[in-house]
Amino acid sequence: MEGKAIITVVGKDKVGIIYSVTKVLAEKSVNVEDISQTILQDYFTMMMLVNLSEVSCDFKELQKVLDDLEKELGLSIKIQREEIFNYMHEL
Repeated sequence: MEGKAIITVVGKDKVGIIYSVTKVLAEKSVNVEDISQTILQDYFTMMMLVNLSEVSCDFKELQKVLDDLEKELGLSIKIQREEIFNYMHEL
């Protein structure tokens, strides 16, 4: 799979969020190129730019894995291809 994607994570702060998300990405051979995270009062927010060139599954499967993690952690975890993210923010 070619290209890059943007992953956003938002929710109540708790121990292990970054570890849990990056562990899943590493298992699927997704490389994190850039990451920004902050805590706003009790809320954790993170945005990641990831490279999909070596990913070991298709995009739908990666979305499913992140959806499952979203439910497990009680967070919002979204992934968008970079070109779609850029297009949406140009409007």
